[in-house]
Amino acid sequence: MPKVAIITDSNSGITQNEAKELGIRVIPMPFMIDGEEYLEDITLTQEQFYEKLVGEANVSTSQPSIGFVNSVWEEALETYDEVVYIPMSSGLSNSCQSASVSAEAMYEGKVFVVNNQRISVTQRQSALDALALANKGYSAKEIKDILERDKFNSDIYIMLDTLYYLKKGGRITPAAAALGGLLKLKPILTIKGEKLDKYRMRNRDVENAKEIMINACIQTIEGQLKDLDGRTDNVYLQVAYSGVDTKEAMAFKKKIEERFNKEVFVAPLSLSVSCHIGTGALAMAICKYTKELEE
Repeated sequence: MPKVAIITDSNSGITQNEAKELGIRVIPMPFMIDGEEYLEDITLTQEQFYEKLVGEANVSTSQPSIGFVNSVWEEALETYDEVVYIPMSSGLSNSCQSASVSAEAMYEGKVFVVNNQRISVTQRQSALDALALANKGYSAKEIKDILERDKFNSDIYIMLDTLYYLKKGGRITPAAAALGGLLKLKPILTIKGEKLDKYRMRNRDVENAKEIMINACIQTIEGQLKDLDGRTDNVYLQVAYSGVDTKEAMAFKKKIEERFNKEVFVAPLSLSVSCHIGTGALAMAICKYTKELEE
């Protein structure tokens, strides 16, 4: 059977240290801060990122150069037969498209780029599933096909603490941001498939927002993700947050675990998303189990 390397990017939330323990390679995402490039989890920590973001620095996302990505693939191919590369959602960055073009042109049959439209904790689960599939003997193409088949078997709902960063990035008008601030709104966004989009914009209460996110996930679990035999427990439950304060996230974790009687994984939200929504955000995500790993 082929020896398959699993590579993702730091939008997955997998740290460099965790990647070494797992046997996964993680490409660091670059950020431009006041004109200087930083690499996530290499020259930029979570704490430094939020310090810069809150401190009114000019922070913007970028994408890794295809030359650097290729060098990581080539290093992996020195000891592996094939590579599965899982970048962030193609709807949120051009990095997936750039990687796909390069793989087809220069590494056909060796490197398989997965476009399963995930990010943060759901992207992390894809990388873990890919690793488990590789360990079971699946080829890189088979892993790519499985992950892309299941790309819509996940949801993320994100409650924002502020509309300031959406206004700053031009995603809402200054008037809408001002009205939202005046009304103390806690809007909820969603990532379903490719893009970050609005879900419920006029929510005013954090606890109510938590209930809305839980109920939205329940609706998906009991609808789209339900097995033909009626099974609904074969899903991962996840919480993500932006900022360095974990108190609200841990309280949300406990609330979900009590509701579902199931363990919940907690991790920081992808910095690429946090860059556009700011600190204090709280998210709930769900991913369905990969059926090949249940056998």
